[in-house]
Amino acid sequence: MARFAAKKTSKPGADFVNETYEHGYSFGTQDYSFQADKGLNVEVVKQISAMKNEPAWMLNNRLQGFAEFEQKRNPLWGADLTGLTFADLSYYLKPTDNQAKSWEDVPPEVKETFDRIGVPEAEREYLAGVKAQYDSEVVYGSLKKTWEKDGVIFLSMDEGLANYPDLIKEYFGKVIASGDNKYSALNTAVWSGGSFVYIPPGVHVKMPLQTYFRINSEAFGQFERTLIIVDEGASVHYVEGCTAPQFSSTSLHSAVVEIVIKKGATCQYTTVQNWYKNIYNLVTKRAYVHEEGKMVWTDFNMGSKVTMKYPGFVLAGKGAKGEVLSMALAGAGQHQDTGAKAVHLAPYTSSTIISKSISKSGGRASYRGMVHISPQAHHSKNTVVCDALLLDDLSRSDTYPIEKVFNNQVEIQHEATVSKIGDDQLFYLMSRGVSEEDARKMIVNGFIADLVKKLPLEYAVEMNRLIDFEMEGSIG
Repeated sequence: MARFAAKKTSKPGADFVNETYEHGYSFGTQDYSFQADKGLNVEVVKQISAMKNEPAWMLNNRLQGFAEFEQKRNPLWGADLTGLTFADLSYYLKPTDNQAKSWEDVPPEVKETFDRIGVPEAEREYLAGVKAQYDSEVVYGSLKKTWEKDGVIFLSMDEGLANYPDLIKEYFGKVIASGDNKYSALNTAVWSGGSFVYIPPGVHVKMPLQTYFRINSEAFGQFERTLIIVDEGASVHYVEGCTAPQFSSTSLHSAVVEIVIKKGATCQYTTVQNWYKNIYNLVTKRAYVHEEGKMVWTDFNMGSKVTMKYPGFVLAGKGAKGEVLSMALAGAGQHQDTGAKAVHLAPYTSSTIISKSISKSGGRASYRGMVHISPQAHHSKNTVVCDALLLDDLSRSDTYPIEKVFNNQVEIQHEATVSKIGDDQLFYLMSRGVSEEDARKMIVNGFIADLVKKLPLEYAVEMNRLIDFEMEGSIG
């Protein structure tokens, strides 16, 4: 049985900054108001629920999720998960007893971490709302009064459950069942933090709502749960950023994101992931789209040892639309297994999946996608485009598309290309005074330009900067 106690955890060494990974710093001493011992069992699940003072139905959901997690095997397809040992992880760390409403109230060590990755600057300069999650809990949150007056709800998932239990109960686990896969079951059992967003009918949130997720501890599992409901005719853009320090031991990030898009509503969900290379990133994300609604997933995957992520949508209403714009960069020792799932249940629905990957220094990038056209989805359209760029002879790219079509009145297109940086391209740029390394960066930035332009300006700049950073020293 796991033991629980409030404790202070100290990590050896002083404040550390890694020279090759921008967010690789960690603090010499970190105080936690609570930390669970390593390992997972029923008592851990019950203790998490009890500490959060949850209703009985949520505890029952957690226990069902834990039972399904124990029954299900790791997937035999995709990336190699043999390096992930569940008994070595801690499943709940609470850095502070209360969520701060203002930046001044954030604990100093947490404040310094988020100050480095730009949380306060982001709030002041660009964002309608910010939530910052540090390990298991959201520790900082704010929302501009303009959107509060319009009835917009942007809370941590724990706050959402406490303040809107009936609304959470109505939608929790309805888009992604706990038994959908092993890691959705694990998340259901031990979820903590994440965001609850509700956009009222006809409200257009014109600036992004944003959450930062920071794993700051070694051998830790972060399991945020996000639920977004966009009511009829409304729209919102939600952006999440992810970082972690450099540690030698493995950590796990296993989120679940459920989105409900009502009639005529629109949601864009953007992920800018820059985990360190000790993280297993195993995430389930899905939207349920009603009539004339639209879902756009914009997914940028960098860092992590392994990523397995396939954001998807169920186009359930007539004329519903879905779009996935995905980019993955795999370097040495990395496998980015990413893609998308598009399920067409209604007529006149349309989906587009654009996936781009870059592999360097022996890294592996895979596209894994599924398109399902139901018998009722006549006059529907789907387009899949997979473009892979290999920067050397050691790297690898794979494409694993699945198309299940049960109606002959549809249009389906699939295109896949694999290319390398050509000597003629390098020669052209270098003949004009550009160094070889800068020439490679320019070609790579051009390769992903059509995806990056879908981001707000400040994030487009950040993505180009991260790509340039990853490309340094890639000649060879």
